[in-house]
Amino acid sequence: VGVKAQDRGSVLLNVAGGYTFGDRVDLYSPSYVQFGDGFQWGGGFEYFIQQNSSIGINYYRMDTSMEAYGRALGAAAGPIVQLNAGNDSGALNYILADYTYYFNTGSSTLKPYLAAGLGVGILETPSQGSETNFAWDLKLGAKIKTGSPVSINLQAYLQSMSEPIGSSTYWNSWYGPISYTDYAVLYQFGLGAVISYDFKSNKM
Repeated sequence: VGVKAQDRGSVLLNVAGGYTFGDRVDLYSPSYVQFGDGFQWGGGFEYFIQQNSSIGINYYRMDTSMEAYGRALGAAAGPIVQLNAGNDSGALNYILADYTYYFNTGSSTLKPYLAAGLGVGILETPSQGSETNFAWDLKLGAKIKTGSPVSINLQAYLQSMSEPIGSSTYWNSWYGPISYTDYAVLYQFGLGAVISYDFKSNKM
């Protein structure tokens, strides 16, 4: 009783947390970087442009290991070894502008949603400082409303960050040599929750 649809113009403060799984990012063979699992935290603001859709800005951070593997410096052959043993701690930061659509299921307390975001990813590497790259995310979840300004979101998310690592060239019979940029792409899947507070209404 007392639960209603989200009002247009509502502004929500979101505090997020989740467990994010690692990924292996291949560089030029046989080199690669193994990103470890870790806890991700962050938050942001969400503005409802309609009852069932919103836009928002979010920041997320994850401290994790970044184990770089390859052949020893100067070795053209030999075993693959960790190149940064003892110095593999780094962090992943995401600043994303999101659009979220909430599906109308006929329930006043449970609202499934789908969200997509674009922005930048800041990679804090163990030895090379910070690097800013293109990033995006997708979220699938459900908002659980209560009779208070507080609601809870349960969600699964996929985040990605890409970084140019050089260029390659191939030969085209019509145009001759054509060069293109090579990218290292990180994909991370996670499961988490968001606690939201609605500043506009005393009922969600």
